[in-house]
Amino acid sequence: MFDDNVLKTGSNEMELVDFRIFKQTGGKVYEGIYGVNVAKVREIIKMPNLTELPGVPEYIEGIFDLRGVVIPVINLAKWMNIKEPPEMAMKPRVIISEFSEILIGFIVHEAKRIRRINWADIEAANFSASSGTLDKGKITGVTRIENDEVLLILDLESIVEELGIYSPKIEVDIDDAKKLHGIALVLDDSSTARKLVKDTLEKMGLKVVEAKDGIEGLSKMQDMYDMYGENLGQHLRIILSDIEMPQMDGYRFAATLKDDSRYSNIPIIFNSSLSNVYSEAQSKEAGGAAYLTKFDATILYNEVLRVIEAQKSAK
Repeated sequence: MFDDNVLKTGSNEMELVDFRIFKQTGGKVYEGIYGVNVAKVREIIKMPNLTELPGVPEYIEGIFDLRGVVIPVINLAKWMNIKEPPEMAMKPRVIISEFSEILIGFIVHEAKRIRRINWADIEAANFSASSGTLDKGKITGVTRIENDEVLLILDLESIVEELGIYSPKIEVDIDDAKKLHGIALVLDDSSTARKLVKDTLEKMGLKVVEAKDGIEGLSKMQDMYDMYGENLGQHLRIILSDIEMPQMDGYRFAATLKDDSRYSNIPIIFNSSLSNVYSEAQSKEAGGAAYLTKFDATILYNEVLRVIEAQKSAK
């Protein structure tokens, strides 16, 4: 089990599980370096005995029982259309990932180490990947490690949603009489997550401004302040922010706003795939008005409405 209490609120650092996927091309073997946020990893185990499932895609290797919980297992190499080296002495491991209260196993060729990296050292994935179905939409960022090698940070949420294992609830009926007015700022490095939140907020009547990380979020805040000045709070009703983002994480973003008198009264809801008590406690420490686990549109709607109404009552 991994310790959730490693990083302090607003430290602007993350910890990554560094793992490898090997690829054989033209008789040569290449090592792909990948990472996933430790906060989304329950544990890493040796390859268990799997029960195969009939009629499923080849990359779904099967299921197994982990202490009473049945977990599907995805072979990342097969999903990425990577030709695996047949005779290489690999040490396959299964990364048990947890997000949105769902457990899923991912087979990797080797789990190397835990890396602590500053978000400022993570760049956006502004490139075209050529590893089969792995496009830049499945990568939240890249960072350089020793020997100037590049580590790709995977967006497991979008991968799992595409596989059809995780189907978030996105339908919610909203009475016209209860629709809101104004702007909502949504921060998330996952384009998939941003779209889900945006769709719900727009149904609520809000205009949505998007940002992929805290740095871009601050830029959008400045743009809106330049437009509305001291009346910004009358237009920007709420901010919904992910926690784990490149450049600047959600906690640091929130702390920056709270230290700026222009923005300190605008409520922030943290909307994260991390479903643990410690993350919720950190969000309160950072000044969050609420903490949501992705993604239930009804809960999102109720919390946004509650927070906005509470803000109106406080004025």
